[in-house]
Amino acid sequence: MRQRLSHWWWALGVILVLRLVTMAWMPLSGTSEPRYAEVARLMALRGDWITPWFTPDQPFWGKPPLSFWTEALAFKLLGVTEFAVRLPSWLATVGSMALIFTFARSYFGARVAQAALLVYASCALVFIAAGAVLTDPFLAFATTWAMVALAMAAKEPRPVWRYGFFVAMAIGLLAKGPLMLVLVAGPMLPLLIFYPSIRASFTKMPWFSGLALMLMLSVPWYLLAENKTPGFLNYFLVGEHFLRFIDSGWAGDLYGVAHKRMKGAIWGEALVAAFPWGLVALVMLLRRVINPVQRSALWQTRHDPDKAYLLAWTLFTPAFFTLSGNILWTYMLPALAPFCLLMALALSTTPPENKVAKRMRMALTWLVPLGVTAYMVLVTVQPLRLKTEKHLVTYATQQMRAGEQLVYLNEIPFSATFYSRGQAGVMTLNDLANQSRQVPRLLLALPKNDLNKVSEVLNKPLPKLFESREHVLTEILGRGDGS
Repeated sequence: MRQRLSHWWWALGVILVLRLVTMAWMPLSGTSEPRYAEVARLMALRGDWITPWFTPDQPFWGKPPLSFWTEALAFKLLGVTEFAVRLPSWLATVGSMALIFTFARSYFGARVAQAALLVYASCALVFIAAGAVLTDPFLAFATTWAMVALAMAAKEPRPVWRYGFFVAMAIGLLAKGPLMLVLVAGPMLPLLIFYPSIRASFTKMPWFSGLALMLMLSVPWYLLAENKTPGFLNYFLVGEHFLRFIDSGWAGDLYGVAHKRMKGAIWGEALVAAFPWGLVALVMLLRRVINPVQRSALWQTRHDPDKAYLLAWTLFTPAFFTLSGNILWTYMLPALAPFCLLMALALSTTPPENKVAKRMRMALTWLVPLGVTAYMVLVTVQPLRLKTEKHLVTYATQQMRAGEQLVYLNEIPFSATFYSRGQAGVMTLNDLANQSRQVPRLLLALPKNDLNKVSEVLNKPLPKLFESREHVLTEILGRGDGS
């Protein structure tokens, strides 16, 4: 038993350390990571802890500030690095794991608790989000805390759980907004209707003082934010929480583009988010449905309020987003904690002496952590595979002379803004034609397909100095530069 426990701690520790190490060397890539990192950088730079800023002149109304607070604080303490800005997500994930373990050990025993953590840590979305600059790990932490606190308060009615529920709700409101209320209230409604034991414990919560605590912790920021930048509440509450989800082509997004998807696509995203365990769960479920004896046993689990609690918690998130045509796979993160608990319960029915099943579980546990780590090593060796401007900006900065600036044609990527510390500029083709004649040399980054077109417009050859995945760096020699 002691040896098995030692192996479990080693496996979990290695998975967590792998993510901790890889997030330190990976450049910020894609759209969300550098965009949110730049918001946090501006917060740390300006010392404005009320309004997150998208640019120095445009407030960011898309998200509450909790994740930006933690990332800006990390910048202050550790410097402006990839590791610093990603560390809060890793800590939030570890916090979720601690809650999952506490709940599972109390309700189902140590063996299930250990299996649940390994399943959770090795899910694709959990492992990736743990080292990414996103708001979702904070929402997942808040929802996990709230649902665990409700369950633990029924078993151990101590203030740490009874009032911890309301603190968790406030954290969710500051991490993602009113969606937190929906993700907690949604699964609770059917449970309160059909399970008297859950209803009885629910009514014993300190609702008056607890709700007062929740509002006291969360509402002041909303009022301060609206007062500082009027219009925030209308955009955030109506646009981000209503129009975004009912209109798959919502054109009101101030900070990006709508993620238009087919309605019901969230269920496919659920399988990807929970990979590889989602596929395992699907196979196990189909086998039990097909087998009459197992089907009967499966149906009887509806009488178990503890498993019903986990099932309602798991299914509500994808059910809620089923009719939404504007989704991301990260929306599934709050549902993975209860899913992994259910998965661990299902795996616990396998006899410990079954060596084939044991080896299969081990292989599945390491599939995502090792696979993602191998990919990160690959893109470090071959940076052109990654959508980031870090290397181009670094090269351009090294080549700059006094008074020179790196500019992007028409649109600047978020990663270029972050890695240039807001110093990179943007120009249209018309501005470029005028500006290039007024300075000795201009360092220009432009989409690769536009190089020949710009060369023809300016009527001069443009050399390739450096390339990223999407852009090429060139120089335009103007007056007085014969080099």
